[in-house]
Amino acid sequence: MPTEELARTGREAFERLAELAIEDGEEMLGQKLDVVAALGSNPLPDTLVVSVAASGDGVLDQLAAELGRAPGVAQAQVDALWARRLAALERVGRLALLLVAGILAVGLVAIAFNTIRLQILTLREEIEVSKLIGATDAFIQRPFLYLGLLQGLSGAVIAIALVWAGLALLNTEIVELARSYGSSFRLAFFSAGEGIVLLLVAGGLGWLGAYMSVSKYLREIEPK
Repeated sequence: MPTEELARTGREAFERLAELAIEDGEEMLGQKLDVVAALGSNPLPDTLVVSVAASGDGVLDQLAAELGRAPGVAQAQVDALWARRLAALERVGRLALLLVAGILAVGLVAIAFNTIRLQILTLREEIEVSKLIGATDAFIQRPFLYLGLLQGLSGAVIAIALVWAGLALLNTEIVELARSYGSSFRLAFFSAGEGIVLLLVAGGLGWLGAYMSVSKYLREIEPK
């Protein structure tokens, strides 16, 4: 929508709201207000509140400058301080999440590695018998790799469920806080594509941990 048409639409809406407010005041008082009758026209200045979807660096200031140059606009004021603070907090949160995700990724590989190691040691005799009857290393490795993959996928499903529950709790408070600033900000949950990527990455990390463990400990098991 062009800036001129947007301003005109907003002006008409606020003029109508002012008229309704005056009519309500007259009805409540039950008499004609002399001061209102003496005005002759709407005394309230035209005001248009614009909400934007993006609040990155310079976006709000640039929008305020463009609106300030529009015909019929006397002043364009932007409440950008809270938006900058929110953007800074969002960046800090993203960085913290990346660090936590990296630590959890290393932890997932380590857990899969140790779990598969214990499985191999527990099934040592069966593995020796399998090698005696001609089973290849690839054949013996396959069940352990599947187990590591399932461990990664299970961990991802649990993590997604915990994140969903955590966001549901946080958004109950964040929505109220954002509403006090005239914003509809809320923490968004994973999209379908992001969820699939998370499952694939977690499954791959579980498979990697299992592969490292199998490659190390199966070589040490030889039939006697």
